[in-house]
Amino acid sequence: MTSLTSNSARRAAVSAAALVLLAGCASTPDPIIGASVTQPRADLGQSDYSFQRPTSYLLRPADQISVIVFREPEFSLEAVKVGVEGNVSLPMLGSIPAAGMTAMQFEQDVTRRLAAVGLKSPMVSVNITEYASHLVTVEGAVDSPGVYAFQPGARLSSAIALAKGPKRTANVQQVAVFRESPQGIMVAKFDYQQVSQGTMLDPVLQPGDRVVMGADGLSVFWEDLLKALPVFGVFAVAGLNKN
Repeated sequence: MTSLTSNSARRAAVSAAALVLLAGCASTPDPIIGASVTQPRADLGQSDYSFQRPTSYLLRPADQISVIVFREPEFSLEAVKVGVEGNVSLPMLGSIPAAGMTAMQFEQDVTRRLAAVGLKSPMVSVNITEYASHLVTVEGAVDSPGVYAFQPGARLSSAIALAKGPKRTANVQQVAVFRESPQGIMVAKFDYQQVSQGTMLDPVLQPGDRVVMGADGLSVFWEDLLKALPVFGVFAVAGLNKN
């Protein structure tokens, strides 16, 4: 009986290993040469997703900026964060609105305010030093799930790449993207294989997006079996030692 159990465990190990190797050898589909698809599919909930990168960037809470006033170090800050309420605290000016403005618009506003409090011909430079508001959550059947910072204009494919790509157990045809909207949390579905081929929209990410890579149930079963096989091996060896 012990020998039979041991042989069954070995056969299971060989079968599982073979399936994993075959999954690893699966080839990436060839991209379709020519213009890639840029239109969202309404039937998959993609209507609010866009191919177009923003042409200007509006400051958001958690972003970090530098505010440098030429020849006025006491009025300058190398790094200051936009608060959750959208304001920035500056010397002489206190807390002033920043969220929703471009860096140039905020620069002009600070210049005007400093002139109004008596600073003669202020020269102000505002730069974004950290896009800290730009975080995406990637989970599901990816190699390294987690929360990742991304640059404005990054796409869905970039989020998956940040998580080291799909696992062998992934169902790449079922990628869900959760996004906040005035109506609540909305869900859209994407096919990562089609995105990779250029036959489906690769949308620009928005701060706070949540990406979930689906999993193939059968593949997950074999992955779990492989993890358990060393335990089977221990029992098999113990049984042989008794004899």
